[in-house]
Amino acid sequence: MASRSHKRWGHQEPFGLEALAMDQKGYRRGSFQSSTSDEDMLEIAGASLDFSMADDDPPLDREMGGFSSYNGGGMNGTSTMMDFLEEPLPGVGTYEDFNTIDWVREKSRDRDRHREITSRSKESTWALIHSVSDAFSGWLLMLLIGLLAGSLAGLIDISAHWMTDLKEGVCLAGFWFNHEHCCWKSNTTFTDRDKCPEWKSWSQLILGHGEGAFAYILNYFMYVIWALLFSLLAVLLVKGFAPYACGSGIPEIKTILSGFIIRGYLGKWTLIIKTITLVLAVSSGLSLGKEGPLVHVACCCGNILCHLFTKYRKNEAKRREVLSAAAAAGVSVAFGAPIGGVLFSLEEVSYYFPLKTLWRSFFAALVAAFTLRSINPFGNSRLVLFYVEFHMPWHLLELVPFILLGIFGGLWGAFFIRSNIAWCRRRKTTKLGKYPVLEVFVVTAITAVLAFPNEYTRMSTSELISELFNDCGILDSSKLCEYVNDFNSTKGDDLPDRAAGPGVYTAMWQLALALIMKVFITIFTFGMKVPSGLFIPSMAVGAIAGRLLGVAMEQLAYYHHDWAIFSGWCSQGADCITPGLYAMVGAAACLGGVTRMTVSLVVIMFELTGGLEYIVPLMAAAMTSKWVADAIGREGIYDAHIRLNGYPFLEAKEEFSHKTLAMDVMRPRRNDPPLTVITQDSMTVEDVETIINETTYSGYPVVVSRESQRLVGFVLRRDLIISIENARKKQDGIVSTSIIYFTDHSPPLPPSSPSMLKLRSILDLSPFTVTDQTPMEIVVDIFRKLGLRQCLVTHNGKLLGIITKKDVLKHIAQLANQDPDSILFS
Repeated sequence: MASRSHKRWGHQEPFGLEALAMDQKGYRRGSFQSSTSDEDMLEIAGASLDFSMADDDPPLDREMGGFSSYNGGGMNGTSTMMDFLEEPLPGVGTYEDFNTIDWVREKSRDRDRHREITSRSKESTWALIHSVSDAFSGWLLMLLIGLLAGSLAGLIDISAHWMTDLKEGVCLAGFWFNHEHCCWKSNTTFTDRDKCPEWKSWSQLILGHGEGAFAYILNYFMYVIWALLFSLLAVLLVKGFAPYACGSGIPEIKTILSGFIIRGYLGKWTLIIKTITLVLAVSSGLSLGKEGPLVHVACCCGNILCHLFTKYRKNEAKRREVLSAAAAAGVSVAFGAPIGGVLFSLEEVSYYFPLKTLWRSFFAALVAAFTLRSINPFGNSRLVLFYVEFHMPWHLLELVPFILLGIFGGLWGAFFIRSNIAWCRRRKTTKLGKYPVLEVFVVTAITAVLAFPNEYTRMSTSELISELFNDCGILDSSKLCEYVNDFNSTKGDDLPDRAAGPGVYTAMWQLALALIMKVFITIFTFGMKVPSGLFIPSMAVGAIAGRLLGVAMEQLAYYHHDWAIFSGWCSQGADCITPGLYAMVGAAACLGGVTRMTVSLVVIMFELTGGLEYIVPLMAAAMTSKWVADAIGREGIYDAHIRLNGYPFLEAKEEFSHKTLAMDVMRPRRNDPPLTVITQDSMTVEDVETIINETTYSGYPVVVSRESQRLVGFVLRRDLIISIENARKKQDGIVSTSIIYFTDHSPPLPPSSPSMLKLRSILDLSPFTVTDQTPMEIVVDIFRKLGLRQCLVTHNGKLLGIITKKDVLKHIAQLANQDPDSILFS
């Protein structure tokens, strides 16, 4: 039985030699960012994609240039010195777009580089200084990432706050002030602090008064117009300049951190456009947040700054360590939660997270949070708009409603994932995906028209969450705090549970309507061609549900304090129930149900509130929501979008429990053509070029002879093309009839034969191999833990076939009764 080597099957058209023989002069060796523009696209969160790179499965490439002396250490291979080219060829040993890196090779290159620097450091003072600077460069890079990410987050926060208020009015004292800042110097009373004379609504500015039906309609009209203007500008900028700037970015970040390459996704244009359009999208009032996209922005910062340091610029594995730390910095500035950011990177997005990366992530998150705190974007010395502090303890019996909120969060999460994935799949497979601008226009119009009449949907989602989290005090003028006051029972700042007034009942109806709107409109918003985060909308849904339940519990305790469930701990006139705490627990439950985060979610929420005593309610709600959501569907929203887009992400958390063997998965299958191989010393340049022209494989096994099928090594298509073209140009006597050999010594030929071409330097002499009887659970573990892209299958030392990462993913999809053709890349 034989297997086909690196064939690209599925949804893509094969590319010829012309697509592969790229101009290598502009190709940076080992670089994540190439000259490929952002227009070379892929279907990201539903974007239309265009493939400008070769259509082949990624090969297993080892050290191919003169950078290191590593030759791999496969499952049954031995380490042997390569015969290097005298001058490394540009492009040899690098990766093409939409391919997966070779983790083993990249880590080995870095070890060899480090050994070389260490050995040279003993020779001279300058070499010692170079060694110290090399060791310190990682920390310097973290410092720069933290500073840049924190600065951009502050800029985004300030701009979004101003533009959100611009939909409702303008400040006469200075148009650059938002509503809150405009009223800081006003002499108005505390209760009328939002009605200062310096701030004018659009009706006051245009009509001269703000009362009456016509003024309301004018304000309504201006709100919708501004929302449409912001969203259309955002989608046009994304479509025209950086298609990768749409969506959340976290599914692609997870895939990139697992080793996949998407050139341009973390580039400078993506960073610039995402920063601008994120402000526009949030300000438009769409049901989305900036927290997820801030992770993408921070990773763009990390990727761009990597180019300042050679060891990160030339090594893809080292670069991914930096991106893991950058993701932590992104969450740190999104929620003001440095520790939560580190745990988010570890739990949710990172594929390879060594201890050194943990320390550096912590440092980057610390610097980013400190930078944002120095900017103070909200003017309250807090890092987020909805920071709250609760002082009343919770009672053990309250775990029951907390768990109910967890169940609601799990049900909402599973419902949202299924609905959103179905809508995104429809967007990808129908004409809807061809009209992204129209889609954004329609969704924004519907959102704005429905949002304005309800004050809880009209305000920004972050302000809504802040209001829901708030624990009512004496001076609060919100409808949610319009209780019937009995000041004789008031002790200091602590207010007892009180009967709800008419404002509270009105707020309950408005919040119920806001909950229905948020639940459904978010399904259609997430995945559009504008930057769209899911953290804030999910938290808003949970916070509304939690506040509704909290007020219900509060009134139940007030009117029925003599019931058995309340009698032991809630006496009349006591402050027993904190509705804001229920909102916070509900927010955590819904966010956990959608993302399936647990540890990092609890820590983020704990850092938001600053209260250690609320960890148990948060843990109970987060675990309940995860259990309920997992019972309905195993995938979180980010994993579901990864599978929808066909990315080659091999989930490390899932167990492979099926009893299949390597021979069941390898290619070729029984009725397929035999494996395409290259012999070690008997094929001409013309023979090899014919194979390259007639196949779309990315690499070829090298064998002793076609009869013996004894494996010698593995050679990449890309390296063959570059080496042959270079030899034809620079080496005399190389013609189509020249013999190519991969051995140490040239084979005996007649004196009249043309010059031979030695290509041993690009041959991987120890590719990873398994036998045909190896259980697939072991093969899957090898792919996961070593980051392989393929391994060769042998029987009694003879080559039988090949298993690529794509084959493994297709096999897992088949066993899970999923469409194996949904895996587009390898």
